[in-house]
Amino acid sequence: MEKGTIQKVSRQVVRTFPEMDGISPTVRAQAGSGAGQYLLTYKGKAALPGGKSLTRIVRVVADDRGRILRISTSR
Repeated sequence: MEKGTIQKVSRQVVRTFPEMDGISPTVRAQAGSGAGQYLLTYKGKAALPGGKSLTRIVRVVADDRGRILRISTSR
């Protein structure tokens, strides 16, 4: 996946999950799926009330043009 495409997907992820700003994802090609699909995994921390934090993982399946096909997150 090209660097510009990763940045395009990252901008879309940051709109939904602001705590992922500045996080660079790990990128893997999806095995067994259609050609040109990639899994991007973002790992970050979200601030909670009371000064606590939560580790959040966001998984994004995107095609080689940067279109998000599926997105999921941990709590």
